[in-house]
Amino acid sequence: MLMPVGRLAVLRAFPQAEFLKAMSFVTIPALIGPLIGPTLGGWIVQTASWPWIFLINVPVGVIGLIATYRFMPDSRIGAPYRFDTAGYIMLAFGMVGVSLALDGLAGIGMQTATVRVLLVFGLASLAAYALHAVRSPAPLFSPQLFSVSSFSVGLLGNLFARLGSGAMPFLLPLFLQVSLGYSPFQAGLALLPLALAGMAAKPAAPRLIARFGYRRVLVTNTVLIGSTIASFALASLDQPLWLRVAQLVLLGFINSIQFTAMNTVALKDLPPQHTSGGNSLLSMVMMLSMSLGVAIAGALLSNFEQRFGTELLIETTRAFHATFISVGLITFCSAWIFWQLSPDEPMAREKIEPVELG
Repeated sequence: MLMPVGRLAVLRAFPQAEFLKAMSFVTIPALIGPLIGPTLGGWIVQTASWPWIFLINVPVGVIGLIATYRFMPDSRIGAPYRFDTAGYIMLAFGMVGVSLALDGLAGIGMQTATVRVLLVFGLASLAAYALHAVRSPAPLFSPQLFSVSSFSVGLLGNLFARLGSGAMPFLLPLFLQVSLGYSPFQAGLALLPLALAGMAAKPAAPRLIARFGYRRVLVTNTVLIGSTIASFALASLDQPLWLRVAQLVLLGFINSIQFTAMNTVALKDLPPQHTSGGNSLLSMVMMLSMSLGVAIAGALLSNFEQRFGTELLIETTRAFHATFISVGLITFCSAWIFWQLSPDEPMAREKIEPVELG
C-alpha cells in the first residue's frame, strides 16, 4: 500500500518533464533498506532469533507515521469515487490462486491436484475480472489505461523483467550459504556491493535515458541483467573474491537503472485522470512479479535438485547454477517486450540537467 501512495505523491508534486529526475532522486533513500537489511537480518538471525526481524519494523514504522503527518501534503484531487469491491475480489483471488499454484510447483507440500485447481481458479478469476472491467462504469482499473502504448509495454515489461530481479534476493543468499559455506551474517554482508552499486547508479539513469531513449536503454539493460544473472553459474569456491564482487556490483548497477526506466516509461504518458489507477496497477504488477520470481526460482531449483541430486555439495551447486541460467534466460527474453516501445522517445532528445529536489 505504501509504494503506490508514495509514487503518486511524486507524480502530483512534480510536472511531467521533471518526473524522471524526481523518481530517480527519491528512490535513493529507499535503497538504504536493501543496503542495511540483509546484513542486519543476518546478524539478528545469528545473535538473537528470527522473530526480531519482524519486530524491528515497529520503530521504523512509527518514525514513518510521524514524518508523514508532519511533512506530507494533502494532495487529494476531486471527490472520492465508489470502490469496485467486486472487481477487487476477482483480481485478488486471481492473483492469490496463481501465486499459490506456482508456490506449489516449488515443492511446498501441495498435492498436484490442488496446484492444478488453484491455477485454474486463479486464471478464471483473472478472466472474470477482465470481462467485469469492460462492462463496469467505474472498474478498479480502467481498460482505457491500455490505450496508452508506453503504459502497456511498461506494465508487461515490469511483469516479466522483474521475475529475475525478484528471484535473485532469494537465490543469492541461499546459494552463498548452502554452496559456498557463508554464515547468514556473511551472506548478508556479501550483498552490500549490490545495494551500494544501486545507489550509485541512480544519478546515471536520467542521463542515459536522455541520451539514448527508453527503448535502447531498456532493451540493452534487460539483456545485460539476464546475462549477469546467468553469469552466477560460474560462481564456485575457487572463484576469486574480486570477480564475485564485480558480478554483484554490475547486477546492482544495471538493476537500479532498470527499475527507474521501467517505472517512468509506464507512467510518463498517462493523462492526469488515470495516473492514480495506472500507478496502483503498476505497483500491483511489481509486487506480483517479485513474488512470482521467488516461486519460479524455487520451482526451478527444486526440479534441478531432483535431477542432479543433493547428496553431494557439487550436485547442489549444479542445481543452483542451472537455476541461475534459467532465470537469466527468462529475463533475457523479456527484452523483446521493450523492443515494442517507439524508437522516437521525446526524452531521448531532451538534455536533462541536475535539479535540486529539497
